[in-house]
Amino acid sequence: MVVATEPAVRIKGLTKRFGMKTAVDGVSFEIAPGEVFGLIGPNGAGKTTTFSLLAGYLKPSEGTVEVLGHPPTAVDALRARLGVLPQDALLPASDTVGEFLVHMARLQDIPKSKAEGAARDALDEVNGREWWSQRCGSLSHGMAKRVALAQAFLGDPEVVLLDEPTAGLDPRVAWEVRRIILARKGRLAIVISSHNLQELEEVCDAAAILDRGKLVAHASMAELTASNEEVHVKVAPGTRAGAKPGQVQVQAIRELPHVKTAHLDEDALELVVSFKKGETDAEAVIGQVLQLLLTHQVRISGVAKGQALETKVMALT
Repeated sequence: MVVATEPAVRIKGLTKRFGMKTAVDGVSFEIAPGEVFGLIGPNGAGKTTTFSLLAGYLKPSEGTVEVLGHPPTAVDALRARLGVLPQDALLPASDTVGEFLVHMARLQDIPKSKAEGAARDALDEVNGREWWSQRCGSLSHGMAKRVALAQAFLGDPEVVLLDEPTAGLDPRVAWEVRRIILARKGRLAIVISSHNLQELEEVCDAAAILDRGKLVAHASMAELTASNEEVHVKVAPGTRAGAKPGQVQVQAIRELPHVKTAHLDEDALELVVSFKKGETDAEAVIGQVLQLLLTHQVRISGVAKGQALETKVMALT
């Protein structure tokens, strides 16, 4: 696990205007070393512009962006410390995968004697060892995306920026890309801009939610999804609140230790139980609630900690 006191990324009062349009409006947040961080928002929210400012592709109209204590345009200071995967990165069609990665390694100031080894290690990490001699132009979309990901992780960067890393990939390849990201978790800061909320909920430690250029939420994933303060239990069709066998005894659930509130949404067939954060955890509450429900013959179809990230984002944007 990375241990450091200074943030890997610091954004303060960040504003970007294009003529009369303000794409990013006074945004501030920090990203800790070793954290996987999501940039979230609908189209037009400003997340792509924020990503481009982080990568140094654009300059702020106002405010500051710091990556490892430097502006992202400080190429020499950030060489080999910052990796970037743009969404629509194009590989040189006539180069072999090996030639491309070795070239990128040399641009990161990896010594010539170590460049091939670093390139092969990065390619191995994305499960592409057999592609070394293959022309980039002959790669499938999924293969090309993983080679581009290998380029972003070349060497040992401290921060990596990934723009829509699984966009357009089939489910199997997308799953493999998520495993690659999770394998790096804690070793460096990874910033992911994506529309795939389920994916971000799975891999991210924290996230910023943008809407129309403004920051509307910035918190840990546990706080955004309330996974550390409520549980959701799906019940079988026809279940109602009541005291008979097969019915949810809401009042009895409210009287369980550490439970704050309990409510059965009979339209959504969902029981929502909130608990006192810091006094217990979701797993303990789930055990208590399920034991009571099963004792009263309530049929259960699903259990989750907190709400889906999608629900939170829809409420805020």
